[in-house]
Amino acid sequence: MKIGLEGGFIFDVTYLAGAGKIEEHQLESCRDLFLKAEEKMTMIRKEGVYEGHFSKDGTPEPVLFPGLLQPNPEKMARLKEITEEAKRQYDTVISFGIGGSYLGNKMLFDLFCGPYWNQMSKEERGGCPKLYFNGDNLDPEHTSGLIEQIKREAGSGKSHGKNYRLLLIVISKSGGTVDTMATFFVMKEALEAEGIMLDVWVITDPAEGDKATTLGRIAAQEGWIRFEIPEGIGGRFSVLSESGLVTAALTGVDVDQLLAGAAMMDRACGSANWRENPALLNGALKWLGAEKYGKWIEVFMPYGPDLKSLSEWYVQLMAESLGKKKDLAGNEVDYGRTPVVAVGTTDMHAQTQAHQEGRRDKIVQFVSVKKWRQDLKIPNLYRDYKTFASWNGVTLGEALEGARKSNEEALASDGRWSANLVLAELNEYHVGSLLYFLMLSVVYEGILANIDPFDQPGVEAYKKILGPMLEEIRESKT
Repeated sequence: MKIGLEGGFIFDVTYLAGAGKIEEHQLESCRDLFLKAEEKMTMIRKEGVYEGHFSKDGTPEPVLFPGLLQPNPEKMARLKEITEEAKRQYDTVISFGIGGSYLGNKMLFDLFCGPYWNQMSKEERGGCPKLYFNGDNLDPEHTSGLIEQIKREAGSGKSHGKNYRLLLIVISKSGGTVDTMATFFVMKEALEAEGIMLDVWVITDPAEGDKATTLGRIAAQEGWIRFEIPEGIGGRFSVLSESGLVTAALTGVDVDQLLAGAAMMDRACGSANWRENPALLNGALKWLGAEKYGKWIEVFMPYGPDLKSLSEWYVQLMAESLGKKKDLAGNEVDYGRTPVVAVGTTDMHAQTQAHQEGRRDKIVQFVSVKKWRQDLKIPNLYRDYKTFASWNGVTLGEALEGARKSNEEALASDGRWSANLVLAELNEYHVGSLLYFLMLSVVYEGILANIDPFDQPGVEAYKKILGPMLEEIRESKT
C-alpha cells in the first residue's frame, strides 16, 4: 500500500499494513475515531484550539502551528530584507539554542549546506556567512573550542578583528534557558575581551513591556534586532517559524519553498479517510502498532549521513509530543513510543542486528531520496578481482537505495515491520512537506491516544530541580 502526493512524495506502508501486519479491517474499525481526530485537527487549524491543552500556569493555551503556513507578509519581508543585508555584512554567525531552537536549525543547515560549508570560501558559499551552533549543551570543552576557533578566524592580538564581523543569534522562547543563555554569556564576554566586533540578534516570545521575557527586555535595552517565536508555537513545532527561518535564510535556503512544501502537505492531509490522508494513516498505524502489537520503539532511519540530524529533530518531536503519563481524562496511561536515531547505511553495520533478530517491539521508519543533487558512478579500479565486479557502473545513490531495499526486504522476510517515506528530491519544497507530514503524524497519533501532544510536563520537572541546584553551587563558591 502506498500513498503518493503532488511532487513525488510517497508514503509506502507495504511492510506495515496488510496481511500479517495491521490489516485494513482494523483501520476500517477505527473510522469513527478517525472522524473525531479530523474534527479535532480541523479545530486546531481553524480555531487554534486543542481541548484539554493548558500552559504551564494551568490556563488554556492556543495551538497555532498550522498558522505558520500563512506567515504575515510584512514580517516575512522584514526577515528577508534583514537577512539579505546580513549575508553581505557578517563573516560568521553563531546560533545559540537548545531543543527545538537548535535541532530544527541544525537539520536545515545539514540538509542544505552540508558538512563542509564552513571550509568553503565566501564566494563558494554564495556570499553567505559561516554558521556554527552552540547553546545546546553546557559542556565547557565545546564552548572553549568554539571561542578558540572564532579567535583563529578573526586573527590574533588585541587589534585583531577590525575587518571581521560576527553575529550571535540567541534563540529562547522563555528568554531564560540556562544552557543557551549561559553559553551565550560566556562567549560574548570572551570574544568582546579579544576586541572582536560582534552584533546580537534575539529570537524569543513576542510579549512586550512587563510581560516580555528577560531576553526580550535585554534586547530592548541593548537595541538588538529581535525576531519572534509566536504565541502557541511549541519549540518542537517551531522550525517553520522565525526560530528556524532566520538562520536558514542567512545560509541561502529558500524559505518560501520550504513553507510551500509544508502547505501542500497540509492540503493533502485534510481528510478523515485514511486511504487519502498519509499523516492520519501514519499516526494510526504507529498507534495501532503500539497498542495492539507492542511496537513501542520507532527506529527513524533516513538513508544518507547528512539526514542524521533530521532523525534527531524527529526524536524530539515524537518524544515530547507522545511521551505522556496521563491522558486527557486524567487517567495514568504512560503512553509514548521510544524513538531511536539511526542512519543508513552506517547503522546497518551497527543497529541492524538488533532490528533483524532482537525483540519484536520495533517499527523501522525509512526515509529515502529518489534523486540526489549529485551522484557518482562507482568505477571498477581492480578488474582482476571479481569481488567488485557487480558494482561496476552503479552510482553511489543507486547503491544506497539498494542497501535500503535489501534492509527492508530482510526485515520483512522475518515478519519485521517497516515503512518508507520517499522524497523525489532533497530540496526545500520536499523537505518542507516531509517536516510538516511528521508534525501532523504525531499530532494525529496524540489525538488517537487521547493525550495532549502539545505540552511537556516531564521536561519542566527537571527544570524545577536545576534552578535551586545551581543556586546551591553558586552559594557554595562564595
